[in-house]
Amino acid sequence: MGRLAGAEETGPSPITCQADVDRAAERLAGLVPQFCKAYALTGPLPLRLRKDGFGELASAIVSQQVSVASANAIWARVCAAGYDRPAPIIEASDDALRACGLSRPKVKYLRALAEANIDFIALRSASTDEVIDRLTQVKGIGRWTAEIYAKFSLGHADVFAANDLALQEGARLLFELPQRPTEKQMRLMAEDWAPDRSVAARLLWAYYHVEKTREGIR
Repeated sequence: MGRLAGAEETGPSPITCQADVDRAAERLAGLVPQFCKAYALTGPLPLRLRKDGFGELASAIVSQQVSVASANAIWARVCAAGYDRPAPIIEASDDALRACGLSRPKVKYLRALAEANIDFIALRSASTDEVIDRLTQVKGIGRWTAEIYAKFSLGHADVFAANDLALQEGARLLFELPQRPTEKQMRLMAEDWAPDRSVAARLLWAYYHVEKTREGIR
């Protein structure tokens, strides 16, 4: 395997539409036989772009270590109470925030985010490394969350959340590895997929879903 042509000369363009995802997926399928196999099974990959800003990161904190259903319910209560913006969170009591279903650590994390005074507009033109460095300075935001934000809220085309268990398991299945790769091994593998690592992640997630669905049918 080798890096995609032109990766170092021009750098990756941001993902802004479905066509960007489709073109990157076709490049990956042409470069890596396993990705060609996966793409034939998954079909078109989702765009999955989201809004950027405070609310997206606050929602990510709320979603940590709970089910999707629980996260959605808690986030709905947070928004209904007006705590999806920095000022109301700073002004609220811990009891008021916990009444929304937030744990004590998540109350602390939301306060830390609210008090961090992040310039979300400036992040739109920052590099992936700069985004990760800025966001991970906030207590409660780890590298995975920062990478997901860069990928889906800012449209960065070449970011890969290597410590994601579904990506690791998808890679194990697709590349027929003896065991699930570690975060370090996953990052090394993904270097060959630059400058399309964001779409490589979408492809591995989609392939993992296909394989898990097949297992369920059996």
